[in-house]
Amino acid sequence: MDHLNSSQIPSNQSDNSSVFTKQVLPPLYCIVFAVGLSLNAAAAWIFFRVPGDAGLVVYLKNMAVADLFMLSTFPFKLAADLGFGGWHLPLIICRYTAVLFYFSMYVGILFIGFISLERYMKVIHHTPSSISLSSGRSRLGGVSWLHLMQNAAFARVLAFLTWGLLLLSNLPNVLLTSLPADQQTAFSCMKLKTPLGVQWHKMSTIFNVSLFWVTLLLVAFCYTSISRHMYKSYRRVRRDNNDVCRKSNRSIFSILAVFFICFVPYHVCRIPYTLSQMPTAGFSLDARFLLFQIKEGTIFLSALNVCLNPIIYFLMCRTFRESLLRKLSGRRRRRSLTTGQSSTNI
Repeated sequence: MDHLNSSQIPSNQSDNSSVFTKQVLPPLYCIVFAVGLSLNAAAAWIFFRVPGDAGLVVYLKNMAVADLFMLSTFPFKLAADLGFGGWHLPLIICRYTAVLFYFSMYVGILFIGFISLERYMKVIHHTPSSISLSSGRSRLGGVSWLHLMQNAAFARVLAFLTWGLLLLSNLPNVLLTSLPADQQTAFSCMKLKTPLGVQWHKMSTIFNVSLFWVTLLLVAFCYTSISRHMYKSYRRVRRDNNDVCRKSNRSIFSILAVFFICFVPYHVCRIPYTLSQMPTAGFSLDARFLLFQIKEGTIFLSALNVCLNPIIYFLMCRTFRESLLRKLSGRRRRRSLTTGQSSTNI
């Protein structure tokens, strides 16, 4: 996949490092890693205790797993950006962790699309989440396959297919980054790829980016429809339910905000950046340098989703929210009891 690190490059090669990539981004990644790890560890701890009896819960659980995979790549990038590991660490990034980063990102993007569909069916068509697979197949005139997005069993099958599809698409980027590496070639991922690897890299990039744009259209359609439906309902009912509408808006549109903040900027620049990596593209050194800086900045926004996704879990999943608040209140109660006993013993 795209070259993630901007570590030092031998003097006889083009150096894309800058104050931005060497001094600004590493501290920001440290903060995102620390915050994201603590939030996602807490989210995973709660989710593994929450029964996956609804499609939404299944999708959110898979998003949490994808975030943990993405977080596991951050230490490698940080170490390379800070100049540790010589040329061996960029080699590991090119062959393994960069692929894992993008694999995790696109898994998360697809699950955002699935959540959007699930919310669309629940809000627009008022379908119960307990629809069975058999009823979804039998009632051809009633329940469509979209209604199955709320079914937990269907969601698990869809999750399995999603992980499998993206694994098949991205795993060859590991296997075909197999040319011998040395101090001259380890800092350029494209120089480590076989001729087939270069072509697969290009095709998998187009495939992943296409998945993103399809998901973007899907998300825009779902939340535009939800917004119109909620507005019409509010005008029709005209009840004093401002607080209810406000809470619904926060929970539903939080995922839309995360999607546009984290993923849209990167995908606007990804195609020209990927083309600039090709030996025959004819980009000037200045153009490659500029595209690299833009790519590094926008990929940081993509990485920021590991901190924002737990907010989605809290706002969208009532079971998750109740479990978290119950744990926090229980801990606060135990702390107050301990403090009370200590003051009594004085």
